[in-house]
Amino acid sequence: MLRDTDSDRRRSGELHETGTLRLPSRIHFGYGVRRQLRTILAEHGRRVFAVVDPFLAGSPEFVRLHDELIADGFTVEVHTEVLPELPVDSLTASGTVAASFSPDVVLAYGGGSALDAAKLIALLVAHGGPLGAYYGENKVPGPVLPIVAVPTTAGTGSEVTPVAVVSDPAQEMKIGISSPYLIPVAAVVDPELTLGAPASVTAFAGIDALVHALESYTAAVLPVDWSETLPVFTGHNLFAGHLALEAVRQIAPNLARAVADGGDREARAQVAYGSLLAGMSFGPSGTHLSHALQYPIGAITKTPHGLGTGLMIPYVLQACVPVIPLRLAAIDAALGGSESDPSIAAHDAVDRVAELCHTIGIPRGLADIGVAQDDLPRIAELALRSKRLVDMSPIGSHPQTLLTILEAAHAGDRTLIADPADRGRRTPGARS
Repeated sequence: MLRDTDSDRRRSGELHETGTLRLPSRIHFGYGVRRQLRTILAEHGRRVFAVVDPFLAGSPEFVRLHDELIADGFTVEVHTEVLPELPVDSLTASGTVAASFSPDVVLAYGGGSALDAAKLIALLVAHGGPLGAYYGENKVPGPVLPIVAVPTTAGTGSEVTPVAVVSDPAQEMKIGISSPYLIPVAAVVDPELTLGAPASVTAFAGIDALVHALESYTAAVLPVDWSETLPVFTGHNLFAGHLALEAVRQIAPNLARAVADGGDREARAQVAYGSLLAGMSFGPSGTHLSHALQYPIGAITKTPHGLGTGLMIPYVLQACVPVIPLRLAAIDAALGGSESDPSIAAHDAVDRVAELCHTIGIPRGLADIGVAQDDLPRIAELALRSKRLVDMSPIGSHPQTLLTILEAAHAGDRTLIADPADRGRRTPGARS
């Protein structure tokens, strides 16, 4: 009988699935919800430190918001020193600027980098540096300044999550700071703000949102000691699972439409909604190997985060087929599949994900973005440092497991990691 490994463990009594959600106290979604921002900000004070993507500071929507806040008696400091990949030294400097302003509340306005920067600036103002003292999980000692998050791309889900990621040269890759204290107090997700995003940004952000949902749903089911301080990420859980599948249902049929026509308001709204759900899902559960592998891949190739996670997800899911076929079959159904045999549906799910990635322009293999064969062992080694990610892997994190996935991704051929019993059965579909 076909069973998922985690399902077997639950049936034996070794694991009992539970649920955890830690979210902003306010979440608003839909066209026009940005009009709530003045009310929300006023709940937390009148001195607003606005962390804004530099190319958005002069946009009509932000200028209108800024002028309205000033007219309402707010004091606003607009900070646009948000550098790509968030170098740790730049954030330290931004924290100093923010502290000198003495804000009551931090407004995060922009893409994932702006939102993550705002979280870490709020942390530095509240608790001081260095940021390295907070690397990892549960190192933030207490509440940070209240953060009101307004995403202008549909992808990171940072507006509802407990993690922010920085680039640290000493680490040779990005590294996360994870704490429930980093969850914004409010998330205001207005699809109107995503309409101007270029096709490439839409594609890379959108596929990353789908990866969040897929990895949340396929994360390992972990035992939780409720008598101890909870880890930030607790693995696949009851609440996150429902959110993840609904995120897949919203993103998958609409992402290619949003990439092809950035003015498609319905597609933009559904992708933004799916991205929000995916963030709500992976915030408590975590993501796993696509993200762990992307960090060193991104550092080597200087390619966007979503490009890397989108490139890697078909290979990671392929490696999961023998271990969690029932969950992959559920994903296939959410993707629109109708196959009743779970063993076939699991493979179909991976094929559908790979096809969507290719449709929106994600490269087929690591060689296409400049990764050399000789780089693969080092990438696997560095990925293992991302403990919060590899601990969520449903297939473990043995170095050879990671290397096998990387070798298949480098060749652009998922049959290299197919279940031996199925090898060759689906050769055309498994060629990525």
